[in-house]
Amino acid sequence: MSIRRMAIDGEGLGMGHNFPISEKLVKRYTHAEPKVTYYMRAFVTLFFFCWVITLFLPWWSLLVPAVIVGAWLFEQNLRAFVIGFAAAGLAWFVQALYIHIANDAILSTRMAETLGVGSPWALLLITFIVGGLPGAFGTLLGFRFKRLLQPTESTQTV
Repeated sequence: MSIRRMAIDGEGLGMGHNFPISEKLVKRYTHAEPKVTYYMRAFVTLFFFCWVITLFLPWWSLLVPAVIVGAWLFEQNLRAFVIGFAAAGLAWFVQALYIHIANDAILSTRMAETLGVGSPWALLLITFIVGGLPGAFGTLLGFRFKRLLQPTESTQTV
C-alpha cells in the first residue's frame, strides 16, 4: 500500500503506530518536480538569456528577459529577487572574467587602479553586484506585475 493511499484511507504507517498522514505532507514529498529543480531552471534560463542579450545589446537590455522570467517562473518576492540577482550578476561576472583572462588582466588591473579599488578581483566582484541589481529588480518587477494583473477573489463576479 502506498503512502498516498494510506493517507487517503487514514491509515498509519504500520509497526504498531496508527497516525494519519496529512495530504499536505503527502503532496510535499511525492510532488513530481522538486522546487530546487524549478528554481534552478529559472536560474539557468535567466543566466543564459541575460548573458546572450548583453553580448549584443546595451546593458539595460538584460531587464527584458528578467521581467519575462520573473513574471513567468516565480511565486515569491524574495526568490525572484535573489535568483534574478544571482543569475544576472553571474552572467556579467562570467563575461568580465573571460575578458580578464583573455587579455592577461591588463584591462581589469588598469580599471581597478583608475577606480581605486586596488585589486582586479575586487573589480570583478563589483561587476557581479552591478550586473546583479538590474536582474534582481527586473525579476521582482515581472513578478509584481504578474501579481498585480491576477484577478483576486473580491474582483471576481459570481
